Amino acid sequence: MELADIRIYFIGDSYVNGTGDPAYLGWPGRACAESRSEENAITCYNLGIRGDTSTDVLQRWEREVEARCLIPHDGRVVFGFGANDCWIIDGKTRVDRADTIRNTKEILKRARSLLPTLMIGPPPGIDADEHGRRVEISSLVGEIAGRVGVPYLEVIHELHAGGVWQSEAALGDRVHPADGGYSALAELVLAWPAWWFSATSNAP
Repeated sequence: MELADIRIYFIGDSYVNGTGDPAYLGWPGRACAESRSEENAITCYNLGIRGDTSTDVLQRWEREVEARCLIPHDGRVVFGFGANDCWIIDGKTRVDRADTIRNTKEILKRARSLLPTLMIGPPPGIDADEHGRRVEISSLVGEIAGRVGVPYLEVIHELHAGGVWQSEAALGDRVHPADGGYSALAELVLAWPAWWFSATSNAP
């Protein structure tokens, strides 16, 4: 039996990259490893860049995908960004709220017109103020995704309640977790009905 040639482009920031994971898998690598079956062969393209904002993703995502579409295949894209938009530098956020809205809308509308598209929200912050800003931006980008018609997985509350994300980040650079945090995020993705390989998924 010929396996389905499925290639997934994970595009976003350091949390997509998996920074801090000693296994260098992050949540995309773990989610793809668990989703492989006798029916499909998944190629996982991790295109996460540390420090990327929605502005950075907007500028690069489409050419990143085009560079990897060398032969016809079942291509899909997953975005994860937002945490860097609300990072404070010199007393202000790196990206204005209005620009985050415009960027997110443009990215998701264009991606949805080309490929099956999903979006994962930003994870918790360690500092209380930073966490509060991330909660706000998670809600914002989730609302935009809903209007555009892209399934959105909000992970910030469940990861915060679980605690492993924050505890590992506190022991490291206070921004990124280790394997436990990324495993917890991958489990949320795998249990999400919109994830194409979820046991409850109706997606193509």
